[in-house]
Amino acid sequence: MEQNAELRDFLRSRRARITPEQAGIRPHPGPRRVPGLRREELALLAGVSTDYYARLEQGRDLNVSDGILDALAGALRLVDTERAHLYRLARRPTGRPRRSAPAAQRIRPGLTNLLAGLDHLPVFVIGHRMDVLASNHLAHALLTDFEAQPARTRNFARYIFLDPTARERFTEWDDMAADTVANLRRYSGRFPHDPRLAELVGELSVQDADFRTWWAAYDVHYDTYRVKHARHPVVGDLVFDCETLIFPDDPDLMINIFAVGPASESAARLRALARLGAE
Repeated sequence: MEQNAELRDFLRSRRARITPEQAGIRPHPGPRRVPGLRREELALLAGVSTDYYARLEQGRDLNVSDGILDALAGALRLVDTERAHLYRLARRPTGRPRRSAPAAQRIRPGLTNLLAGLDHLPVFVIGHRMDVLASNHLAHALLTDFEAQPARTRNFARYIFLDPTARERFTEWDDMAADTVANLRRYSGRFPHDPRLAELVGELSVQDADFRTWWAAYDVHYDTYRVKHARHPVVGDLVFDCETLIFPDDPDLMINIFAVGPASESAARLRALARLGAE
């Protein structure tokens, strides 16, 4: 019986993206029914038996050593975020899962003051399952007023996929959407039995075909810096250096700052947007 379907699907998706030629091995003889590496080819690269790897991919209860996980990560060419995700899935406790959400996150007074001090830039505080815990007035003017929504629906993933204005605001919407799904995948590895995450994924899967495609790809990555292009219907195009800051004592709490060069055209347009919001 498969006990860890997400581990199974993650491993399958990672080996499907690597061909034998890319891995530097001779393809296994016979017709190929998979786009990437076969189980026996990956087992050969990782130095384990095909039977052992098959049982691991099937999610059976195996006591996997760090050495084997490292060998698999190397054979699959996993980046650091993917490697950490593999470890979390493989170390997932067995038995009946507890359907409980993580503890509610709190915004410290100092963090609230920080948002107020950065009122010349759009700033968001993102928490569990990409919930928007706080945002400033310029963030509202640029995208949407999250704080005007019910607390339970203040979520960046919901905005990206379910708010039609998101596709108009971000000129590279596909990149933003793929990053959003990859972040949710990373979060699912940390909190696999969060019922609110299951509810969110179900809602987005039903309502958006793009989300279903990206969620099924099992991509897991996390970028703390991105150049993002936005298009506001009043002030026009803006280019942001988006920085993501993480708190060591709460790695699931992030600050997203949409920064601009002080003398740039985007800065002038952002000042115009701030005046528009004040009016």
